[in-house]
Amino acid sequence: MRKLLFMLLFSILLVACSEDVEQAKENDEENMEEEPEEEPVEEEEPEETEFEHVYPLTGIGTNEDIDNRVVGVMVNNHSKARPQTGLSQADIVFEILAEGSITRFLALFHSEQPEVVGPVRSAREYYFDLANRYGALYVYHGAAKFVDEMIVNRGINFLNGSIYDNDGHLFKREDFRVAPHNSYLLFNSVYEVAEEKGYDVTGDYDSLPFLSEEEVSEISGEAAGHVAITYYTNPMNLVEYEYDPVTEKYSRYNDHEQTVELETEEPIQLDNIFIVETPHEVIDDAGRREVDLQSGGNAYLLQKGKIQQVEWENRDGKLIPVKDGEPIGFVPGKTWVNVVPTNPGMNQSVIITND
Repeated sequence: MRKLLFMLLFSILLVACSEDVEQAKENDEENMEEEPEEEPVEEEEPEETEFEHVYPLTGIGTNEDIDNRVVGVMVNNHSKARPQTGLSQADIVFEILAEGSITRFLALFHSEQPEVVGPVRSAREYYFDLANRYGALYVYHGAAKFVDEMIVNRGINFLNGSIYDNDGHLFKREDFRVAPHNSYLLFNSVYEVAEEKGYDVTGDYDSLPFLSEEEVSEISGEAAGHVAITYYTNPMNLVEYEYDPVTEKYSRYNDHEQTVELETEEPIQLDNIFIVETPHEVIDDAGRREVDLQSGGNAYLLQKGKIQQVEWENRDGKLIPVKDGEPIGFVPGKTWVNVVPTNPGMNQSVIITND
């Protein structure tokens, strides 16, 4: 009898548990049916950063106030002056033949201000005229007497290293090189000394033409991974640019050696290579030249590994790439301008390959 009662009780409990499990299952199914399906979340595209200002020589945006004056420095490019100091921080560098087979640089500093620049070298008319047209203070070290007189008579705002030679405040001589390849500008003192001379140390500049992000992605032209510019063959003066598809920038080489910063060995990397062709004329026994930077002419523009054959024009003092009469924008970033003589001309002195 007890065994029968036990079996009956066990059967009742088993049925109850089964009913509970079934009810729980039904509740779960109902809850699952009631829960709304989650819609996939669309990822928002990051908004383009908007800046209050744009550096006029690089097209790079900034929220800092921009009112400092452009500073143009004559930088030595003799083989005994390499590697130089400060060139990686220049917004634009103009490379032009100075005398004989040697080029010299006019480096324009605005968005960045290095501590030291150099070696600094002597003035030429087409350099100081170019600096003046870009609204820059012109910094050099020495010049022929007639050049110094032109600078003064034309009202150029200048700082001449021969006046401040090795004063330790504006200029210093380095002992690891010999004159005239050892004069260096202490950049932090430029505005102070210029202000003492009564020069404006602030400036308001119109921006050069620059491409938008979309326009940069649509740059056309032939592939140009390597460019060689032969300024002279005897003695050799060879300038080369090598494109890096990873950084999307060009590196510069002079006589097969990469152009780097003296102290850090940081390579010079550029977003635009602008090669312009113009008449050169030797005017004295020392090999000094006149260079026409007014009339315009043939040009090449290299950007993002591609080359376009264009023209150059001097518009309001600025050298601008032009096609079908319309300005072509620069890629925002650093620019190097190589000026080459019409004789022998770009067709012979410039070789472009896609190596």
